[in-house]
Amino acid sequence: MAARIIRYNIAPEADFSYDQGMTLQRTDPAIAELIKEEANRQRDVLEMIPSENYASPAVREALGSVLTNKYSEGYPHKRYYQGNQYIDEIEDIAIERVKKLFGVPYANVQPYSGSPANSAVYMGLLKPGDTIMGLKLSGGGHLTHGHPDVTFSGTFYRSVQYDVDEHGLIDLDYVQSLAQKAKPTIIVVGTTAYPRIYDWKKWKAIADNVGALLLADISHIAGLVVGGAHPSPVPYADVVMFTTHKTMRGPRGAVLLVTDQGLKKDPEMAQKIDRAVFPGLQGGPHDNVTAGIAVCFAEAATPAFTTYAKQIVDNAKTLSQTLIREGFTLTTGGTDNHLMVVDLRPQQVIGNIAAVALEVANIVVNRNSVPHDTNPPFYPSGIRLGTPAITTRGMKEKEMRQIGKWIADVIREVSHYRLPEGKEERGLFLKKIRLELAANKKLYSIARSVTILCKKFPVP
Repeated sequence: MAARIIRYNIAPEADFSYDQGMTLQRTDPAIAELIKEEANRQRDVLEMIPSENYASPAVREALGSVLTNKYSEGYPHKRYYQGNQYIDEIEDIAIERVKKLFGVPYANVQPYSGSPANSAVYMGLLKPGDTIMGLKLSGGGHLTHGHPDVTFSGTFYRSVQYDVDEHGLIDLDYVQSLAQKAKPTIIVVGTTAYPRIYDWKKWKAIADNVGALLLADISHIAGLVVGGAHPSPVPYADVVMFTTHKTMRGPRGAVLLVTDQGLKKDPEMAQKIDRAVFPGLQGGPHDNVTAGIAVCFAEAATPAFTTYAKQIVDNAKTLSQTLIREGFTLTTGGTDNHLMVVDLRPQQVIGNIAAVALEVANIVVNRNSVPHDTNPPFYPSGIRLGTPAITTRGMKEKEMRQIGKWIADVIREVSHYRLPEGKEERGLFLKKIRLELAANKKLYSIARSVTILCKKFPVP
């Protein structure tokens, strides 16, 4: 049977270009409405997940620019496509700004996020089967730090993991002993839920003692480092990785830095990482994100950002002290940085219920495991919260004390709920609880008070 030929009657003068008047609202009102609702949600709640923040209007302008139209496979002045002269300038600016911020000789600003950035370090500097030593996920580590079996880093490399002690602290004597036994190729330092300062000098001594590379994953604390609110790993680590959102207040991306220390160990370390990022793991960079990253670096170089970073820590300390006075247990007994983890085992409340109840009250945190948690990860015994986003809104110690009291009131309100033992019952139980909490008058009263507070501190 002959193939059917479909003919279209199109006038020769037909215009296939976009109608310049077609705004998002006119083109796709459903998506436009959802974006509007999300903007309203961010405006009316206390965003306290420590890995979230508010990017500035300037960063968002760069993200939504015409740069999203360009393809720029390769590196500045060495692209595989034409038409990249302005893209090259933008990436050059981003690289020079971050090198100056951190005082390093090399930077790659192309990683799409933290996980592929860490993977690029492993691909560039290790061989399959080499040993990665990182913190256990349950102790506050990250999946990419060698979490066994289910991750790239734990499948293609030998994984040895250290843990925190009964107080939630990293015991460096224990780490040193483990490193001497395991002889890792690389030691990864960095966490997602550790509220204390890192002693980079001691970590370097441990790595040097066993001939290991030292990777500092400062995704959470990069803004604190730039602002002088946390010691810098640059004089001690070989490679530094950080994400550009979180405390940096930029778009969702990541950066890899090689230090003078790293180049002394391997003069080709920077080139190896470049090749691992592209062509090893990624294709063309997201040029609009690169521009947004460059903007956030310009913002981070200002005195205002230094003030901001220090206020994050002051706010976190005030909030943690308030929660402790309200009778709650914090892992490690407090915080030195931007986050804290509340151990709810004394209250017999699981993190799921606390997080859902707090969200009903317009306070957004995340459920989180606590050190040596006997509950499964999906039903952890704690919550994790932080101060970067609410500090961006201009809130200070006075507001932290009020927020701490609201959090305490919410958790007390749900302290009578108990998670069933049976796995089959748990899902139905949580559905039932969500319906009950959605109608809880006490939580809604707190939510109204939170919204009133938020109106006094506009989002950027």
